[in-house]
Amino acid sequence: MRSDALPAPLRALPWRMLLAMLGATAFGLLTLYSAAGGRVMPWAGNQGIRFVVLFVVMLALSYVRVETWRRIAYPAYAIAFLMLIVVEAMGHIGMGAQRWIDLGIIRVQPSEFMKLAVVLSLARFFNGVPPRFIGQPSVLLVPVLLIGAPVGLVMLQPDLGTALMISFAGVAIMFLAGIQLRWFLGGAALLAAMAPIAWGMLHDYQRNRVFTFMDPESDPLGTGYHITQSKIAIGSSGLWGKGYLGGSQSHLDYLPEKQTDFIFATMMEEWGLLGGLTVLVLYGYIIWWGFQLAQASRTVFTRLTAMGLSFTLFLYVGINLAMVTGLAPVVGIPLPLFSYGGSAMMTVLILFGILISIHREEQRSR
Repeated sequence: MRSDALPAPLRALPWRMLLAMLGATAFGLLTLYSAAGGRVMPWAGNQGIRFVVLFVVMLALSYVRVETWRRIAYPAYAIAFLMLIVVEAMGHIGMGAQRWIDLGIIRVQPSEFMKLAVVLSLARFFNGVPPRFIGQPSVLLVPVLLIGAPVGLVMLQPDLGTALMISFAGVAIMFLAGIQLRWFLGGAALLAAMAPIAWGMLHDYQRNRVFTFMDPESDPLGTGYHITQSKIAIGSSGLWGKGYLGGSQSHLDYLPEKQTDFIFATMMEEWGLLGGLTVLVLYGYIIWWGFQLAQASRTVFTRLTAMGLSFTLFLYVGINLAMVTGLAPVVGIPLPLFSYGGSAMMTVLILFGILISIHREEQRSR
């Protein structure tokens, strides 16, 4: 069927991006099915149901006008920030961290939603700043607080990976908004001076992750176990992999967190280098589409929002892949659309809903 034969609302959808997203999700569901030993439950089935529901939510959000996203940016930030305070006061503790709010039927991770709220609020702020005032110290104070306040709360949970994602995305938006490079150099120098203090604030297990990253073989059965097993799974896969349902590291439970943080290693063990490259191509196209959308946007708000959300998706993928291949410390960042979990999938599909909303707006204005 030709695209011009479709109803107008369907023609406005970015079908190539959606097909890439559906392809990545299907690949993830196949991997979860294999990780469970060839069983639909508990991972692939639950993840599939979640995705179908959230995909419908994403399509509904794509009809929200961009002006509405701009208006709710600050309220959304305030709600996410209050949820972070609630987490600190009475959040659910799991795996040594206090990151979730238990609502009974579901546990939500507010720091995930803050990734989106920071992007929207910074885009709205810079949208209202005249270009001649960009870079003034009084102007810089607001975005620094918008980024720093939630990062501080997230570090208390503790969740170093999410704190880094919020920081990187926020700094990227400030740079794209036109902040002069000298301010970033000054900020980097300040952070370097504060590094000993930040190191002292880290928990023991976080310091061990840094030590393990620098020398994973120093404790292969302890702190270095995760990354050692991940490297074995990836390194033993070869070009074609060991075959679907044939992963020894994952099926014999040598690979920890095989359905969440290390799902890429689970997939590569069975599908090999070609499977890994396929996943990279799918994510690469999705992220490229987002950056192209940002470049074509006609307002400061839509340009910064599209670029910030696309960069957030890039951070999800980049940090996770660097983590499982030993190029970065293990910081607990999931692989979007692949890793098992509700909060991250909800965040990513809301992210896509906002991007498609911007896409629709741009299509209408042409």
